[in-house]
Amino acid sequence: MTVSARPAKPVRRTQYRTLFLSDFHLGARGCRPGPILEFLRASEAETIYLVGDILDLWHGGKVQWTNAQTEILNELERRAAQGTRVVYLPGNHDASMRGPGMSFLNFELAERVVHYGADGQRYLVIHGDQCDGRILRWHAMTRFGSRMDGLFRGLDAWLRRRMGRSETEHSVIELAISGVNSLLSRGEGHERRLTALARETEADGIICGHSHKPALRDLDGLTYANCGDWVDSLTALTEDHSGALQLLEWRAARQVQHQAAPLTQDATLARVRA
Repeated sequence: MTVSARPAKPVRRTQYRTLFLSDFHLGARGCRPGPILEFLRASEAETIYLVGDILDLWHGGKVQWTNAQTEILNELERRAAQGTRVVYLPGNHDASMRGPGMSFLNFELAERVVHYGADGQRYLVIHGDQCDGRILRWHAMTRFGSRMDGLFRGLDAWLRRRMGRSETEHSVIELAISGVNSLLSRGEGHERRLTALARETEADGIICGHSHKPALRDLDGLTYANCGDWVDSLTALTEDHSGALQLLEWRAARQVQHQAAPLTQDATLARVRA
């Protein structure tokens, strides 16, 4: 008797007009490819902006590359081949890709772009390191910071293996790294420089990454949106087909909760639970 295999059920993906993702840090110790792949495979979008530091070319040590990280790039390349617009905006950890004539896979490559929302709003999209204070833009500071980050991430990974903790659980070391990043971002000064840059380009807001601090709020009369990262916060910024922006946070339980994320000073993160 011949038994025929059942056809695989199609994967149901949440539909978005636009996805904004930043700071995967592929190749660095802190990279978490599992949650990134889960989110990508659960999501569909007409346009995907990769808002910098997708590749980490200043990890400061041996490249921590895995098959799962290769699959992230393969998944994005498949989307581009199927008609999704994929725009890569290099950050400070992949700044060498900003050179003239550079190309990467089938992606559009640019240092900055203007995104036109479905509601007519115009957003300047950049990684965000362009508005760092002068000392944080020094090459030596980037290299030193990457090496220290890699050292502590390695220690964190060792402790997770010893204690049997999952990669989506926050640790004391991660909280310490996040605290240092917050100090380096110097409060709202960096954010105000970004909104000022958006105003200079006559945009209605700024969408960035870099600081690993997800945010969605009004700042100085413009929209300030930071899509966060996939090392610490595991967050993405999305746009629906009405033009509304929302922050999503990926977590480990297999459940999706749709929660409004109004554009206010205290915008709540909508929780997407993997």
